[in-house]
Amino acid sequence: MRIEVDLDLCQGHGMCEMEAPDIFESGRDSVKILDPQPDSSHSADVERAVRYCPTQALRIVEE
Repeated sequence: MRIEVDLDLCQGHGMCEMEAPDIFESGRDSVKILDPQPDSSHSADVERAVRYCPTQALRIVEE
């Protein structure tokens, strides 16, 4: 799995960091992906982060 963020959509709400703090770090206006290819132990947290992103700026790419 790979995580991608559309920085044009991201507004830095921080929902992703609340759901997966080991993977995301939110800033004032955007998010930083700390681990763009997390292992399967983080998949549930990442899926919740993508689902709850208010601007739908995140997506999971299956490889």
